[in-house]
Amino acid sequence: MQTIRNKTSSLPLLAGAATAVALAGALLALTDSASALRGPCTLLFLLAAPAAALAAALRGLDPFGRALCALAGSVVLNMLVAQGMLAVHRWSVRGGVVAVTALSLLLLLLLPILERISGKRTQDRATPAKVV
Repeated sequence: MQTIRNKTSSLPLLAGAATAVALAGALLALTDSASALRGPCTLLFLLAAPAAALAAALRGLDPFGRALCALAGSVVLNMLVAQGMLAVHRWSVRGGVVAVTALSLLLLLLLPILERISGKRTQDRATPAKVV
């Protein structure tokens, strides 16, 4: 009997599951749920949302360097949001989640516009010249 093996990676499935858990954490934080999963899932969202936006902006790095820089930038963004909210005496969990979400979406939405303005993507589309 011959065994049939599927040689596809389970990485996309894992990424989808992490995205679903992170979004559930954001929803649990925004609805002020008393669930025990609210803290860990919200923490995952607060780390993953800015990290995904920063990783999209750091396209030129190798995968490990991109992940490391994106995670460090995510921690910095979360600290800046928390410090700003504490400085103006407006700290709340909902406000922090909304602010981090807004900044992450802003970075993701501005990225194609900035690439178009700077012309960095035109190098990727150009065909290489033949060397004779």
